[in-house]
Amino acid sequence: MTEPSITLSHIGICVSDLERSLRFYCEGLGFKEMTTYRVGNEYRKLLELDAEIALETRFLFRDGFYIELLYFHSPGQGGPNTRRPINQLGFTHMNLRVSDVDAVAATIRAYGGAVHEHTRTRLTNNEGQLETDVVYCNDPDGVRIEVYASPRPAVEE
Repeated sequence: MTEPSITLSHIGICVSDLERSLRFYCEGLGFKEMTTYRVGNEYRKLLELDAEIALETRFLFRDGFYIELLYFHSPGQGGPNTRRPINQLGFTHMNLRVSDVDAVAATIRAYGGAVHEHTRTRLTNNEGQLETDVVYCNDPDGVRIEVYASPRPAVEE
């Protein structure tokens, strides 16, 4: 038996204000808007919603990575838009490797996100040179974004 093919496609983020999220991710973080889909009750079974469905999705792309923003015109959005504990099961964060943490943090603030300075961590090497600079931020709907600067990638290939 042959193994099935698996390819990472995208992550989905439910948003409360589509235009604000598009500004945040596209203008603020440099994602490019790619495709728009509008779907309805034909996806009721998949989405597990017992209401009339009017869903608009926007696929955004940057550096080989896709985000799907989901905006429910109907039945609307629900749930808290606050930061989740990092040890809560499920999606915890996305990581942005950047050249300047302060500049990206300022952009995140300017486009409606939050920067949690109390999480700022700076690590030095044996010579006392800054090796890693990282801080947690949130998009306007509370999705945690790790902003990370280091000469090394977070994951070695």
